[in-house]
Amino acid sequence: MDVAIYTKDYCPYCKRAVALLQKKNVAFNEIDVTHDETTFQEIKNRTGWDTVPQIFVFGEFIGGCDDLYALEEKGELDAKLQIKK
Repeated sequence: MDVAIYTKDYCPYCKRAVALLQKKNVAFNEIDVTHDETTFQEIKNRTGWDTVPQIFVFGEFIGGCDDLYALEEKGELDAKLQIKK
């Protein structure tokens, strides 16, 4: 899967980010780390972030919900997701 998003089930920012990806009709892998401290620790070590969501596109860490929406507002998200118009 080319898009991965690490989430926690109670996180409103995670839900917002997932909603945008769904709206874009992009296939993505949602990894819920709510009760998986091992995976969450691994991703924190990889990015240096201790918050969710953490979003990867084609292996590149693009940040969190605000970063995803910032790309959308700049008109850069479709290209990053390789969505053909």
